[in-house]
This record gives sequence, structure tokens and C-alpha cells, in this order.
Amino acid sequence: MSLINKEVADFTVQAYQNDAFHEVSKKDILGKWSVFFFYPADFTFICPTELKDLSEKYEEFKKIGCEIYSVSTDTHFVHKAWHDASDTIKAIQYPMLADAAHRLSRDFQVLIENDGIAERGTFVVNPEGKIVAYEVVAGNVGRNAEELLRRVEALQFVAEHGDQVCPAKWKPGAATLKPGLDLVGKL
Repeated sequence: MSLINKEVADFTVQAYQNDAFHEVSKKDILGKWSVFFFYPADFTFICPTELKDLSEKYEEFKKIGCEIYSVSTDTHFVHKAWHDASDTIKAIQYPMLADAAHRLSRDFQVLIENDGIAERGTFVVNPEGKIVAYEVVAGNVGRNAEELLRRVEALQFVAEHGDQVCPAKWKPGAATLKPGLDLVGKL
């Protein structure tokens, strides 16, 4: 079953960000674009490469009004310990959400029940709190923050210009398409 247009359930979780703990709840995501970036666990191998990639694009996400939330089933204390132990993780500025009770990973349907960890799932949530794009990849394949940024930009464009669509590899400023009979069979 598709998760497109599924509204994110109410939640409140602990987060680690900028050397401090704080809570993040559903009310924090409403009114802006969000990316929930689930990964299996702290102190692992592929995860820090992905989180670093996101960190390097974080300012670009913020410029387009999109917050990044990395999420694992670790506690916020483990996030802090990883931050303190790893120069790669030390550079992260976005909130690292702690989903030790598995509420978010169950709601987004990425929890591996038998292992108590999340799949590598990426979800784009619109300002109304609804999932508008997602992908889940095998645990041994890392994701690409540049493509994720492009996807969010395209989703934002389509949300603003509902009569237009973005073709493959679209980037801001490139030509879009306006669906209609005149395009059928012409592309």
C-alpha cells in the first residue's frame, strides 16, 4: 500500500542538535517542508557517509525552507556519544531524532521488527504534514543528498504550480511540462 498523502501521526521524540537535547513533535513540522531520513543505527558504516552527505547540503535545504530530520532507533544519548566520537558526525547541524520507542519508524513503515532498527527510508513531507515522496533502499546501499534536494525542489515547484509537471532530471529554472492532449504521444 502506498504512503503517498498519508498524514504523519502525532509524535513527540527527543532530538540531539547543536550540543543540546530538545523535543521535536508533529507541530514542529507543520507549515514547512521536511525530510525524514531514517537509517539503521549510529556507529555503523554506510550511515555516517549518508549523514555527512546530507550535512554538506543542509544549507541548501534550509534555503528552500526544508528541514532535515535524521532518524534512527538509537536514543538521543547515543546520538550525542556518536557526535562526540566522530569528526564526521560532529559536523551535523540538523536534528538527529531518537526513535527508541519505534513510533516514527512504525508510522513510516520502515521498522524491521525482529531487529529493532529502521530500514534506509527517505520521506519528503509537505507543509500539511503529508508524505509526498519516499523511497526505501536495501540496507547496504547509501543514498544521494543531491538527488534528494532536486526531488524536494521539484515537489515544491509542482505544489506551487499545480498545472505543470517536472520531467526527469528537472532542476529549478529548467523547462516544465503542462499536461494536455497536445502532448500525448509527442514526447
